[in-house]
This record gives sequence, C-alpha cells and structure tokens, in this order.
Amino acid sequence: MSKKHKLPKLPYEQRPYRPGIGLVLVNAQGKVFVAQRVDTPGDAWQFPQGGIDEGEDPRRTVLREMEEEIGTPKAEIIAESKDWIAYDLPADIADKVWKGRFRGQKQKWFLARFTGKDSDIDLETEHPEFCRWQWMDLAETPAMIVGFKRALYEQVVAEFLPLVRAMDKG
Repeated sequence: MSKKHKLPKLPYEQRPYRPGIGLVLVNAQGKVFVAQRVDTPGDAWQFPQGGIDEGEDPRRTVLREMEEEIGTPKAEIIAESKDWIAYDLPADIADKVWKGRFRGQKQKWFLARFTGKDSDIDLETEHPEFCRWQWMDLAETPAMIVGFKRALYEQVVAEFLPLVRAMDKG
C-alpha cells in the first residue's frame, strides 16, 4: 500500500496567479451590480467574479459565473479589459484559499449590460456566495471593496467608467 505524499506549498512569492474573470454589470439606469460575500465579515462589497476552468474561454466564463453567483445569465457583453489585471491575496489568506496554490488572481474583466429585471436576480443559488446586493455608481465601488483588491477596482473603474457614462447617455 502506498502512502499519498502531500506536495509542499510553494513559497508565497513563487506561487502563480489563478486565472479568473470579473464582471461589471450595468443596469438601464447606469448603476452597477455589487454584492456582499457571505464569507467576508464587515461591509465589503464586490462585483461577480470567478475562476476560469481549464480550456474555458473567458467570455463563456463570465456568463457562467454570473448565472452561478446571481442566478441569471441575462446580460450582453459590451467590452472587455485591455489587459489581465492581477491582485495579490494577503499571505495569511493565500495559505487558506484555493488550497494555498495561488498568490492571487489574474483576471480578465468584462462590462455587460443587464438585460433582465431586478426580480431575475436570485442569490439563492446552488452554492450561494452573496448575502445581499444593490445597484450603485461605478465610481463609488473601490471604496466598498476589501483593501487588497482596491487597486484592481480602481483600474477597472478607470477603464470602464467612460463606457458606462456613454451607455447612460445613449
């Protein structure tokens, strides 16, 4: 009988980034969807986001994650970020999340127009990630996020805010 050997975790600085997506979902009033995670204490809000499965296209991932996290696929992709944007988890959290294999996430971000009604949003999914949600101004979102993701949100806002403002006028 052979024993299973647990591979040692790589040192934090040598860990790769987990590939993922993020979604800025805009309603007809030009407000964006944010939700509070069930597993994060305090008043931290975030956009839907998630990991890309091996071989999965990021555009497919964003719609899959949207349905898994907020219960609806009703959206039309308007734009995607020019670059992949990364964030680092704090080292103590990185040792617990994703079995300690990653130092953070490298994400492709998408801007999408919500094509449904508020009643289409259902946080009671198979594996609930959020406990409540709201629509808010995109420019306000970096102040609502956990500190280690703030710089990423500032980049996303800088890239997508002109597009959201143009959608609101058109």
